[in-house]
Amino acid sequence: MSQTENRKDEHVKVSMEEDVSAGHNYWDDIVLVHNALPEINKDEIDLSTKLFGKKLSAPLIIASMTGGYKKARDINENLAVAAEKYQIGMGVGSQRAALEKPELKKTYNVVKEYDIPLRFANIGASQITIWSYKETLENANEMIDMVDADVFIVCLNFLQETVMPEGEANAKGVYNVIKKLAEDLDTPVIVKESGAGISYDVASRLSKTKIAGFDVGGLGGTSFAAIEHHRAKMRNDRIHERGGKTFWNWGIPTPSCVLQVGDATNWSLPIIATGGIRNGLDAAKALVLGADAAGIARVFLKPAMKNKDAIIEEVDVVIKELRAAMFLVGADKVSKLPDVDWLFVGADLWI
Repeated sequence: MSQTENRKDEHVKVSMEEDVSAGHNYWDDIVLVHNALPEINKDEIDLSTKLFGKKLSAPLIIASMTGGYKKARDINENLAVAAEKYQIGMGVGSQRAALEKPELKKTYNVVKEYDIPLRFANIGASQITIWSYKETLENANEMIDMVDADVFIVCLNFLQETVMPEGEANAKGVYNVIKKLAEDLDTPVIVKESGAGISYDVASRLSKTKIAGFDVGGLGGTSFAAIEHHRAKMRNDRIHERGGKTFWNWGIPTPSCVLQVGDATNWSLPIIATGGIRNGLDAAKALVLGADAAGIARVFLKPAMKNKDAIIEEVDVVIKELRAAMFLVGADKVSKLPDVDWLFVGADLWI
C-alpha cells in the first residue's frame, strides 16, 4: 500500500474509532420556531428540489469522503446504492490517488454503476497549484469522466494540509486556477471547504468568477485537525500531535458560513451546507438559513462501512426526520423553508 493509500485508510479508521468532532456543534445554537397550526399533511410534503440543474428527491448530498484505497470501493458502492434508492446527490473523495495509480480508479468509478441524479468529482486545491494549468485541465476532465460527474469540486482543504505531516500547504495561485477552470470546463465548478468554512470575503471574491456554487464545509462536525492529531499520536509524532490539538476547533461555524456566503453572493449561487449535519433536523435548519441542500459525511460513513442495508436505513431515517421538521414548521415544500422563523440561542455571538 502506498503512502497515499495508507493515509486515506487511516483517515477513515481514525474518524470512526476516535473522537474527531469539533468541540461544539453550532446547529444546536439554531432553533426553528414551532408552528402549532401547520395546516398541512405530513405525507403530502414535497421534499424534491433542483440543484445544478438536476432533480433530487430530497435536498441531501452524501458529502465527498473517500476513495483511493482498496476498502474505499465497498464504502463508495454502499453509499451509491443509497444515493440511487433515495435519488440524492453524492460526491467522492479527492481523486488524485487514481491519477497517480490507475488501478485505484475502481474505488471511485463504482458510482457510475448506479443511477445517481447528481455526482461530484473532487480534487484538493493545493494540488492544482503543483500541476501546470494544462495538466490541471486535463486531469480535471479525467476525474469528471471517471465518475460521470455533473459538478467538479475544488476542495479548499488548507487546514488539513497545514496540520498533516504529508501536507502540501500551497495556496498561491489557487484563485486564478479556479477562475480559469470555471471558464474552461464544460462541467460546472464549485468550491468546497472541508471543515474550516468559507467567509463573506472569500465568497465575495469567488463570486466574481464563473463558479456555479459553494459547499461551505464549516466548523461543527468532523475536525480534520483532530484526525491529524490522532494520526500523529499513533506515530509518536509530538509536533503534529500538538498542532492537530491546537487547531482542533479552528474555523467558521457552519450556520454562520451559510449566512455569510449567502449575503456575499446576494443568494444568487447555490449553497450546500456541510459541517456538523447529524440528522434531518440539522438539515432543515440549514435549509431555513438559506442553504439549497445539506451535505452529510461522517453520519453516513459509519453505516456505509457496515453494509448496504445499514446506510439505506440511515438515509431513510434522515429523510423522515427532515419531513417531520418541515411538518412542524408548516412548510410543505423545500422552497418555503427560507421563510420559516428561527432563533439564535447560542452563548456566544458567533453569527
